[in-house]
Amino acid sequence: MEATIAFKLFLYLVVVFSAVFHEYFHGWTANQLGDPTAKYAGRLTLNPLKHIDPIGTVILPLFLLLFMGGFIGWAKPVPYNPYNLRNQKWGSSKVALSGPASNLAIALFFGLILRFGTGLWFLSFGDLLYFTLTWVVYVNIFLCLFNLIPIPPLDGSKILMDIFPQSRGLQFLGVSFLGVFLALILALMFLPFVSNLVYFLIVGVPFY
Repeated sequence: MEATIAFKLFLYLVVVFSAVFHEYFHGWTANQLGDPTAKYAGRLTLNPLKHIDPIGTVILPLFLLLFMGGFIGWAKPVPYNPYNLRNQKWGSSKVALSGPASNLAIALFFGLILRFGTGLWFLSFGDLLYFTLTWVVYVNIFLCLFNLIPIPPLDGSKILMDIFPQSRGLQFLGVSFLGVFLALILALMFLPFVSNLVYFLIVGVPFY
């Protein structure tokens, strides 16, 4: 029991820090594209305390991990003003894409270590490091794909609306819990399979 709880708390920390990294890169990208809103709000930091969302960072992920055997989570959205962006056509999409891209970058970095490091220095650190990096890779793949679901308020919806402006009628989902609920249903139904496929492509072995 203690080992199970310890594992779930470890997984929770991976989810939290991955979500914080995700939001940081939203703000960093917006700042690079001409909007310093996140910088002035003190959100251009990897300090988790600056990014905690009571529901997405605390209540929901802990509930899912402790009682449902799954995980998902998000940090408090980084504020930005799209009208400050130099590229008015695709700036919002670049800001939206940077969050999932940061999670994919983490998954690629550690996934390639898993793939090519096992026969070299890696095995000297034992199974614990392999186990840890396995979950870091999988969690970041899952968060990347989850945030690309094109349902408001997720990042994928902002990209969809830039490509297909007529889809802006879906924005009402982002101001209620309905959008998050629909995204969670889709995530729990399909993302484990897709995430395992992406994990296999990166690491070279199935996740489970």
